[in-house]
Amino acid sequence: MATQVEVQRPKLFAFVLMIGGFMGLFSETALNMALTDIMADFQIEAALAQWLTTGYLLTMACMVPISAYLTKWFSTRTLVFAGLILSLVGVISGALAPNFGVLLAGRVIQALGTGLLLPIMITVLMLIFPLEKRGAVMGIMGLVITAGPAVGPTLAGIIISASSWHFIFWISALLYIVVLCIALTTVENVAELTRPRIDIISILLSTLSFACLIFALSSMGTASLTQWIVWVALVVGIISLIVFTLRQFSLNEPMLNLRVFKYPMFTLGALLVFLVILCILSTGILLPLYLKGALLFSSVIAGLILLPGNAVNLLLSPVVGSLFDRYGARYFCIFGFATMFIATLIFTLTISTTTPVWIIICAFMLLFVGISMVMMPAQTNALNQLPQALYADGSATITTLIQVGGSAGTAIAIAIYTNHMQQVTAAKAQLAPEAIVSSGIQFTFIFICAITVIGFICALFIKKQKQV
Repeated sequence: MATQVEVQRPKLFAFVLMIGGFMGLFSETALNMALTDIMADFQIEAALAQWLTTGYLLTMACMVPISAYLTKWFSTRTLVFAGLILSLVGVISGALAPNFGVLLAGRVIQALGTGLLLPIMITVLMLIFPLEKRGAVMGIMGLVITAGPAVGPTLAGIIISASSWHFIFWISALLYIVVLCIALTTVENVAELTRPRIDIISILLSTLSFACLIFALSSMGTASLTQWIVWVALVVGIISLIVFTLRQFSLNEPMLNLRVFKYPMFTLGALLVFLVILCILSTGILLPLYLKGALLFSSVIAGLILLPGNAVNLLLSPVVGSLFDRYGARYFCIFGFATMFIATLIFTLTISTTTPVWIIICAFMLLFVGISMVMMPAQTNALNQLPQALYADGSATITTLIQVGGSAGTAIAIAIYTNHMQQVTAAKAQLAPEAIVSSGIQFTFIFICAITVIGFICALFIKKQKQV
């Protein structure tokens, strides 16, 4: 039976971690809206500018699994302050960057901080709140994980239209300073330090596997799978991941205890979270392309059109979290994936160059109704099955899956979209560019719709576990 760790100010402690995590996830997608401005300022090509996003994802993907080690070697307070300070140094470097190299270095430093904060956030929340409040708190945390990358482009578009891309970093820096000040009196040590033997081979395999997988998935959106750099990275990533997994099961003190997957409801919950993130990130990149490329809205207007959906997520996530404590995950996940299916089916059937904007707004809101009902219940139900000693490993595993799922969703969606547009262009060269974009987006939503069907089927197998 897990025991609650008493802290003096649990709500402020949670606030520090959630804002730190939100800022890191917000930064993951915020610069997407600024890439054209950065390309003009530093006189660089799109392929190089894209490394501001790819490099961020790569660094986080490498850092998150290692964090499971760090939580067993360093105190909670040390790691939280390290994460916040690294993030602050990163955004200040980005704001002051005189050239692209310094800007990219700043992004990498911030990603290191975010990669520390996210797993710690999940672990700490599982420890400092009692079982009867865990659902509500994890609901708010689910909002942080989904809202950060979702609202990044919207807020960034507004900031850029009002000033310049530098202020994305300055606003982030101001928030990090505020959070650091609050952390001074609220963050306490809660995790037990076991200081296991450090396995360098596991660290190298972990870094190689996740770096190669994220790189390959990110590259698939802009490069063909037949290019050697893509498939070599994919093959190396898969082989390294298999070797890493086998090694973890052979060690008495593994770097990341993958025995969490021996708990059926954890495995199922982690899969559902992965599928939801696939849907969020693929939709998040497709709809701006559609609104700007087919309906010809500006970046700011496109961002504002998507705001009601994010508002639904903001309102529903805490509500679902509080109800989860009473009803469990099964019905929420079943109903949530059914709702996501209806929303994506609406997109699949209605997207065109003349689609009324209210349909897009309503379907996107409906999509986030479903997402809000799946994200937190699936994750909390998964972690609830684990014994307390495995919380850090479970949270690091799920956070890693979120990063891989986000990259996979973006890459697969763009790959399908680009391939279909090329086919349509070759077959119907007379079509207007707006119609070609619309056709590509509509076809890609078939993939997202299929993901929701898989999620719905998986949700049928959820069982309410005895909480540990």
